[in-house]
Amino acid sequence: MDLHTGTFYWPNRLPDPPSYPALDSDLSCDVLIIGAGISGAQCGYYLSELGQDVVIVEKGKAGLGSTCTNTAVLQYAGDKMAHELADSFGETAAIRHLKLCREAIDDMEAAIRDIGRDTEFERRDSLYYASAKKDVAKLEKDFALLTRNGFSLDLLTEKQIRQRYPFSKHAALYIYGDAEMNPYAFTLGLLETAHARGVRIYENTKITGKKLNKDGTAFILTDGRCQIRARTVIVAAGCESLAFKREQNASVISSYAVISNPVDDLSMWSDRTLIWETARPYMYMRTTKDNRIIIGGLDEKTASANKRDSMLPQKREKLIQKFNELFPGLNVQPAYQLAAFYGGSRDGLPMIGMYDDYPGWYFLFAYGDSGIVYSMLLAKILRDVIISGSHPDLGLYRQQRPGVHEQPVI
Repeated sequence: MDLHTGTFYWPNRLPDPPSYPALDSDLSCDVLIIGAGISGAQCGYYLSELGQDVVIVEKGKAGLGSTCTNTAVLQYAGDKMAHELADSFGETAAIRHLKLCREAIDDMEAAIRDIGRDTEFERRDSLYYASAKKDVAKLEKDFALLTRNGFSLDLLTEKQIRQRYPFSKHAALYIYGDAEMNPYAFTLGLLETAHARGVRIYENTKITGKKLNKDGTAFILTDGRCQIRARTVIVAAGCESLAFKREQNASVISSYAVISNPVDDLSMWSDRTLIWETARPYMYMRTTKDNRIIIGGLDEKTASANKRDSMLPQKREKLIQKFNELFPGLNVQPAYQLAAFYGGSRDGLPMIGMYDDYPGWYFLFAYGDSGIVYSMLLAKILRDVIISGSHPDLGLYRQQRPGVHEQPVI
């Protein structure tokens, strides 16, 4: 799959990444992880804590798939609003999901302290503003639901927004405790830590075939004519996981981002909050450690790489224009630009795929706008499922989870 095009910012921040060999002989392991991007790295990190014999294979270079285009806006709230999730799955399930996402951000912060690599992680609050007056009611619904369930946020008025920012909006949620980071550095740090604990990592090793025995053992073939024997397989290959197993609740979406020139003075940007909006498709923005601005969004529902790429110049100009309308004093220009695929789920929740025709396989579909957060919480669930056979939240993320109208009446 042609995952992305453009000029990429995160690899430029780490010009000398670690490297791993290609697989050149047969091997066996407890757990094989396919994909050395951020999802595979999180799975490998958690499993390595428990002494599992783990192998990670990556068809290219670690972290240079979808991870290197991820803008790493780490929020517990997603593009499907909290009250919409409650309408689909019930309030209990929706709130549990959001609390797990909030916990996953805490888990990332803890992992960063463990891995010892500078990931440029910073706690940031989020401003989620109403793009139109009609959207104020949606924000009010979310505010009531979230505060009732113990989340920390404010509902800002138009006047309060003007006091903090150089723009005016009808209303906004001000959400505490989100974060930002460098996803490429985080991935490399997790892999380095897992590798030091004994996880074997192979780059430039493409999976070309498979054989599944009745006892659940998988025999995986690679392009180097090597064979991997594994008791358990985790497919954590982002959008490319769909090449192994189609999933009806998944979709491929095209997204766009620009990263600006460094900005000397960001004082007009209150606390350098993460900013996004209620419009669909929406635009979002964040700052970086070296005082650049990442502006992204304006997604398109297309899985055509040619169509995605042809729209990049138009999307770049639109993102810059809309940002400069919000912050007219900054007058930013694009230094990097990209168009990329990412996975979406049609019902608004990420998934763990478990299928009868793939016994012993788990598909980590961390699909949605908070993919890094979703990967972290799903990796923890998979760790427990693999080690002990269960996790209390597995049912929430199985690919065949019931909606609120399908749940049995008790």
